[in-house]
Amino acid sequence: MMADPFGPGGDEAVSSTHFNRIMTRLGPWSPDTPVSGQVALAVSGGGDSLALAWLARQWRRNLVAFVVDHGLRPESAAEAAATLRTLEKMGIAARLLTLTSLQPGPGIAERARKARYAALTKACRQAGSLSLLLGHQADDQAETIAMRRARGDGAGLAGMAWITEQADIRLVRPLLGASRLSLRNTLRQAGISWCDDPSNENEKAERVRVRKRLTRQECSDLILMAVQAGERRQKSEARIVAELVHAGISFSSMGWVALGNRLPSSETLAALIRCVGGSSYPPSLRAVAVLVDRNRAGTLAGTRLLRARLTPGQAEEWILTREPAAMEGAVPARSGAVWDHRFALQYDGDLTEFTIGAAGNGLKRERRAGLSATLCATLPALWRGEQRVCIPHLGFCDELALQEASFRFTPPVAVTTHALWSPLPLV
Repeated sequence: MMADPFGPGGDEAVSSTHFNRIMTRLGPWSPDTPVSGQVALAVSGGGDSLALAWLARQWRRNLVAFVVDHGLRPESAAEAAATLRTLEKMGIAARLLTLTSLQPGPGIAERARKARYAALTKACRQAGSLSLLLGHQADDQAETIAMRRARGDGAGLAGMAWITEQADIRLVRPLLGASRLSLRNTLRQAGISWCDDPSNENEKAERVRVRKRLTRQECSDLILMAVQAGERRQKSEARIVAELVHAGISFSSMGWVALGNRLPSSETLAALIRCVGGSSYPPSLRAVAVLVDRNRAGTLAGTRLLRARLTPGQAEEWILTREPAAMEGAVPARSGAVWDHRFALQYDGDLTEFTIGAAGNGLKRERRAGLSATLCATLPALWRGEQRVCIPHLGFCDELALQEASFRFTPPVAVTTHALWSPLPLV
């Protein structure tokens, strides 16, 4: 019989001592002083996130909580206000983040999740917070694995990581060893009330249906599966990092990857495709293996594999870049705007009349800096109406006022997750 992944305490309240041990193992953390950066928390007002807030408050004082109001239900504003009051009583500084662009309809759960994380990441940047604590717990983990297994998602069977390193922040999930009931018992013991979102009972949602049919033993088995998958994933990522270094594979600030004269392993190429294409998960290894075995140009998962010359006189090599047909259309230009989920515009001047879009075809050879037209077509450019006026990466600009504009390459996902998947039970 396997050990209970919910920890030796089962459904008993989580003690601050146990929580503090977990946080020590998930560190390092900045000193708990007013001049150090605040550790951020995402708090919805439900039992999981409020238990996280209460336990975090016992752990340290220098915290900031972000409460997201999705604006999808009439009562959500009042619930968010009540959550802010509860956090204030706990002695935790809190800010309300109100989302205004969401509309009910197909895919609302995923759209809300993306909007929520975008708002939380932005708030963390503004607050100078390098870590964001999330309230996901063991039952959430089991449900996630069950849904991914049903979809045949082998890459996702490791479930949620205890720590996920992102470009701006660390996402930290210190409650993955605690059950949903244990967190409610933690709040009851502390005399704190909570308000769960009624949508958590709506069986139109896949997660709710999965939650209601899973037994405790099935949850335990699924969590064990996640632990084993996580261990395999960490070994895989170690191999990928080793190959990246050994083969001299390098990213360009122009958004593509130089692979050298030989294609990497299917495992490594899949991770690179995920990064360049900006997908949540890598493509199937079977599909990537077909691409590698063919050893010729092709497209997959929003990327294009081709041979090209990066500098005049240099031999051609394999390049992985964006597939033009998969790139984002034009978006309004403003400082900080991100185009195609990859390039952030940096410019302080007036951008009222401009949009950001792909440079596209038709560039004269003398303006391509020795690069192929195919690669140049994927670069970000500033447009005035139908006229392409500036491609900062190529060093030319037809308008003097835009000469200080630049684009920073910021891929939405890393080649490797830099995540901690190992189990950290509350002991």
